[in-house]
Parts: sequence; structure tokens; C-alpha cells
Amino acid sequence: MAIDAETFDRLLDTLGRFVEARLRPAEAEVDAEDRVPDAIVAEMKRLGLFGLTIPEAYGGLGLEAGEEVRVAMLLGRSSPAFRSVFGTNIGIGSQGLVVDGTEAQKRRYLPGMASGEIIGSFCLTEPDSGSDAAALRTTALRDGKGYVLNGTKRYITNAPRADVFTVMARSDPDTPGARGVSAFIVEAGTPGIRLGKPEKKMGQKGAHVCDVIFEDCRVPGDALIGEVEGQGFKTAMKVLDRGRLHIAAVCVGTARRLIEESLAYARERKQFGQAIAGFQLVQAMLADSETEAAAAEALVLDAARRRDAGQGITKAAAMCKYFASEMVGRVADRAVQIHGGAGYISDYPVERFYRDVRLFRIYEGTSQIQQLIIAREMLKEAG
Repeated sequence: MAIDAETFDRLLDTLGRFVEARLRPAEAEVDAEDRVPDAIVAEMKRLGLFGLTIPEAYGGLGLEAGEEVRVAMLLGRSSPAFRSVFGTNIGIGSQGLVVDGTEAQKRRYLPGMASGEIIGSFCLTEPDSGSDAAALRTTALRDGKGYVLNGTKRYITNAPRADVFTVMARSDPDTPGARGVSAFIVEAGTPGIRLGKPEKKMGQKGAHVCDVIFEDCRVPGDALIGEVEGQGFKTAMKVLDRGRLHIAAVCVGTARRLIEESLAYARERKQFGQAIAGFQLVQAMLADSETEAAAAEALVLDAARRRDAGQGITKAAAMCKYFASEMVGRVADRAVQIHGGAGYISDYPVERFYRDVRLFRIYEGTSQIQQLIIAREMLKEAG
């Protein structure tokens, strides 16, 4: 383990109390105002949430995957917007540097990310390149000792408040597919960067996304992550494996919250002279949700253990992301059904979570992409 068991248990206890005392009471406010209160963000920084997975050498906690997923399951019991505040810092916004950055790049950016003073964001998706990430069109062409970036990135989480962007761009326009893509760390104040208007989303209010437009944006040569061209797609895939585990763990936590809400409502709500929890068809929905959540949790914990043991988890991570994100969608649907008409009313949290969880099946690779990855890895193993 990255930290000793006693210290980790204390961390879980502290975060559990933080979720109950600070995050849950603020959920409705965040949804209504589309922003996480500054006071809560400041508390997240003091708790070290922005540096959960960043190595200790750079100011973070350096959690291993097995520890990270347990924290994510706990945080998943509150609105996803809270986790999104620091999610890019501990995931796709920092991990490209952690896995492939030079020592100078790590020392320049990671300590600020770990403290929350620097907010990272990950720029991969484009208007015409989402699931087909290797087809991206943003270019980063050599110009003297640096590069000039041009292109548009779409639906970029935390972009409105980001200080640095990890940008995937085609440094070799003559090389098609993934081999011509490189990764860059670009500071938000660099001339030639323009942000689009924040998108109005179905759910996850308080988590902000917008376009990031690069127009003759000139960056120095040492902005190239690892200072090696053509490795960007590989860097992105390394980062996404762990990111998919994290999202799957959040889905498990959210499913647990929805089951908790459903069970409490079913025990209190009376119809035909008894609590609806006594009706077998309601019990069937509760049982299905509990079983699926337990199965997803087992998948995630097993994959995390395998990653910490140094095993490849590309297939396992895709399976976790696919099953857990689809699972929490079904659990949310049952939660609304158990609540009946009340489930469609914003006074109850299941209405909000029903909207929030829909995104889990899309970002970090859609469910259909996860299916393709799983099948591809199966064929490799069989071959």
C-alpha cells in the first residue's frame, strides 16, 4: 500500500464524515446554482483531495489503485459534481505527466496540482473526433524550437477554471492514426487559447465543460510531455485505463447511495395499508440493484489489485467501466420507479442522480467503445 493501513483507514473515516456533513447537505444548492461553493473547494484542498494519486515526492498522497477506488466509492455517495472539482487533477489532468513526463515537467506542475493551486484539464475530444480518438485533427507543428497548436477541443471538463491543459495534438500530419499524435502540457494563459461558452448539461450541475480553441498557440519545446514525439496516444491510453477504474468505482458508490435512498423510501412509503418494501415486486428491484452493485464492486476491486500487482488491466478496466456505468443507470431507473411520482420531483435526490449518472456511460470511452476493447483483448488472448 502507498500509505499504511491505519493512516488510510483514518483517511476513509475523515472523508466519510466530510461526505455526510458537508457534501450531501450542499447537493441541492449545487444543482440549483450550478457551482460548488468556494468554502467546500477550500476544504477539499485542505483534505488533500487534489493530490490523492499524485506521488508523495511531488506533494500528493500517492494512493495506489486499490486505495484510490475505495476513496472513489466513498465520494461517489455524493453528487458527482463534487468529485469532478478535483477529478481531473488526480486523473487525466495529471497522470500523463506522472507516467510519461520529464522530471522537470513533474516538478514544475505536480506540486501545484497536488495542492489544488493548479487545476489540470485533459484535451482529447474534438468536434469530429470523440470515440475515434486517433483521428484527431488538432495540429502541433514544429516552428523553431517550439510548436504552434491549432484546433478545437470539445466537452473539456474543468476547462473554464483550468490553469494547465494536457493537449493531444497531431505533431506529424503525414502519419495517420495514433502514431502521429503527441501530448503537450500547455498553460492556460498562453496567447492563442480561447474558451467557448460553458455548456448547459442534462445533469452534473456544478461540473463545468466548454470548448478549448487553439489559434496559432505557440508553446516551447519543453511543453512536449516526455520531450518525445509520437507518444501522445500511448500516454492517453495509459491514463485512461486507470481513469476507467476510477469512474467505475464512483458508479459503485453512487449505486450504493441510490439503493440507500430507495430502501429508506420503500420502508416509509405506505400503500394499501403497508410499507411498499413489503411488496415483492419492489423487493425484486431492490434485490437486483444490490446484486448488481456488489458485482460491480467485486470487479473494480479485483482489477485494482491486479494493477497494483503490475499486471496489464486494459480489458479489466474496460469491463469495469462498461458494467459499472451501465449498472448505475439501471439502479437509478429502479430508484425513480420505487419512489413513484416522488422520484420525478426534484425534492428527492434520486431525480437529480437519474440525470447525473447518464454521463458515466459516455465519458472516458462510451459503453460501445468498452465493448470493442473487451472483444479486441479477448481475440488477442485467444490468438
